[in-house]
Amino acid sequence: MSLLRTDRSWRAEVRGRVPVRYLPQTTPDHLRGTWREARPARIDAALAAAQRRPTHGWLVAGASGEVPARRSVVRTVAGREVVLWRDAGGALLAGPGACPHLGARLHDCDVVDGTVLCRWHGMPLGRDSEPPWATYAAYDDGVLVWVRLGPVEEGAEPTDRPVLAARPAPDGAIASVISLAATCEPRDIVANRLDPWHGAWLHPYAFSDLRVDDAASSDDRLVLDVAYRLGRTFAVPVRAEFTCPDSHTIVMTITGGEGTGSVVETHATPLTAPGAHPARTVMTEAIVATSDRVGFGVARRVASLVKVGMRASAVQLWADDLMYAERRYALRRGAVG
Repeated sequence: MSLLRTDRSWRAEVRGRVPVRYLPQTTPDHLRGTWREARPARIDAALAAAQRRPTHGWLVAGASGEVPARRSVVRTVAGREVVLWRDAGGALLAGPGACPHLGARLHDCDVVDGTVLCRWHGMPLGRDSEPPWATYAAYDDGVLVWVRLGPVEEGAEPTDRPVLAARPAPDGAIASVISLAATCEPRDIVANRLDPWHGAWLHPYAFSDLRVDDAASSDDRLVLDVAYRLGRTFAVPVRAEFTCPDSHTIVMTITGGEGTGSVVETHATPLTAPGAHPARTVMTEAIVATSDRVGFGVARRVASLVKVGMRASAVQLWADDLMYAERRYALRRGAVG
């Protein structure tokens, strides 16, 4: 009997160390529908709560790695062209995307000592030029770049930096970013993520065994247990929560299981000016993954390869989710009958 107990103890210890579980994928004919839990009023209440959180004017403009040291990059944010570049010390700067001389688009220009040189005639534009060209507030959080261009909400004030979610320490994490555009408004992107119930049904290849913990959830926080699929036979169960630090952002944080502390940030940045239709929005998703397992240290040494898989998986999921967001927008605009 003692040997049997020892054997069971050993198995339990191994099970605790290995996050993968035998969880065969449910076939469509046996998959449990979640439409009763995903009540429209419930999702709308969570969305309304998110929309009340101010951005203080800050919007995501892309990934930090997209703005190099010696070239400029132009992005469209809220109907405006914005040029992004870095000063001699590497700090992010931003200004209007058209040269004041003859209107050239200031994309892919040389940057010398923190000054953008217009491609058409070489006009120098920067923080110390005449006129100064670093006229928009900008912030680089190490994963994403932000500009302060959006409207500042009533009762809020412009801030020196955006509202940032808690992330794992950079020296112990792998971060990857994707950006995809869709015909919808920012709130449609946020609403998609505030409906976690669709995950196991719309994405059965990626998620299963999803249950929202109603007792732990509210309009301000959704808490759920879900298994990330590793094919048709095995999966990794985790506990996660969804919160919105501002009206254009929703963050999923792993709070239990493998990768505790990892975050998936989804940011919705309007391409079109406020009130313009059809509206276009860029969904930017930043995955910042961490783990205390030895194998994760190995993964960090080949992070460039790991990021390829992370981005491919995220793009596959958002191929479905952007259709969801676009459909919400079309229905609201009366574009379908």
